[in-house]
Amino acid sequence: MRIENYARRSFLKAIGSAGMLTALPDAAHGLYGAGNGAVLHEEVAAPSLRGETTPKCSIRFSVIGLDHYHIMAMTAAVIRGGGELVSVYATDSKAISDFMKLYPQAKLARSEQEILDDPSIKLVAGAPIPNLRAPLGIRVMHHGKDYLSDKPAITTLEQLADVRQAIAQTRRIFAIMYSERLEVRAAVEAGDLIQQGAIGRVIQTINIAPHKVNDVTRPAWFWDPEQYGGILCDIGSHQADQFVYYTGSTTAAVTGSQIANVNHPAHPGFQDFGDMMLHGNGGAGYVRVDWFTPDGLGTWGDGRLFILGTEGYMELRKYVDIMGRNGGNHLFIVDGKQSKYIDCSKVELPFGPQLVSDIVNRTHTGQNQEQALLATELVLLAQKNAKVFTFPT
Repeated sequence: MRIENYARRSFLKAIGSAGMLTALPDAAHGLYGAGNGAVLHEEVAAPSLRGETTPKCSIRFSVIGLDHYHIMAMTAAVIRGGGELVSVYATDSKAISDFMKLYPQAKLARSEQEILDDPSIKLVAGAPIPNLRAPLGIRVMHHGKDYLSDKPAITTLEQLADVRQAIAQTRRIFAIMYSERLEVRAAVEAGDLIQQGAIGRVIQTINIAPHKVNDVTRPAWFWDPEQYGGILCDIGSHQADQFVYYTGSTTAAVTGSQIANVNHPAHPGFQDFGDMMLHGNGGAGYVRVDWFTPDGLGTWGDGRLFILGTEGYMELRKYVDIMGRNGGNHLFIVDGKQSKYIDCSKVELPFGPQLVSDIVNRTHTGQNQEQALLATELVLLAQKNAKVFTFPT
């Protein structure tokens, strides 16, 4: 299957040939509005407090599977963290060409097995078709390597059980790139503020996550829920991760969920709308995901996150502030003293260095393994038990 052409063109146009590694996450996750807004106080988050400029650890890693464009940003994150990209294996010639333009240092492997059998490779990053990601990760772990998967990393409850068994057997890391938290600067800053007690104890998260469908550029698997997992499993996995992380929940369940195909009759199995309610031992959550971002927005989606605490609340405008400030990564916070806007555009992204350090030191600072799988379990249950409904025509 080919890489998604719309995303590839937008990405290449956004970053050009210079500054690729630093520009990639922002280019990959959304651009930009304009205008003015008013709050009582404004500030810029201090970049020196977020992550390490120079990685402390290094590893050799490879890439298997280029079926989703997210692999570009995933690769950049590992390189920023101290990873040395060794090789790539895929079967689509166009996807390989696009990847090599950004990462010419990568050797084209002759097979997946060539990478798995290389003892110097410590991590494999992969973005094959979604229902193939967990089986790939299991093979990777059984070859003594850690694994970083695009989301959704797991598309069935049976796959989840197999992944958990493989982790227990191999003691390897099965990391999932929930990029809407790990690679969004405003989301990183929100996590830091919550840890500092800025809004008290978190009560609820609300995620609104519209996406642009770009139907003429999508590969066949995009429309098939057996392959992509369904809308809640797919894009909802980002939101479940944020619910688990910001509420600090270690156990959680699905209160209710629903899915629909509202406006894509040519693809009757596709789901273009879904929502779910979640509750955990750290708080509550609501998620709405859809494929209805209009062309007039100018970016792929107006992702918004609301975090309610006992002593205040936050709103994140991750990718665009419509009719407001330029760019993305806007954070608004209200506490007992003031309303404040924080420009998070300079916040460093810690996940890459943390993941590489975790691989070297056998720790889980970049991502809690159980919480990552809990988020996956929630969306799999929400997807499986969702009420299918139709809107009046």
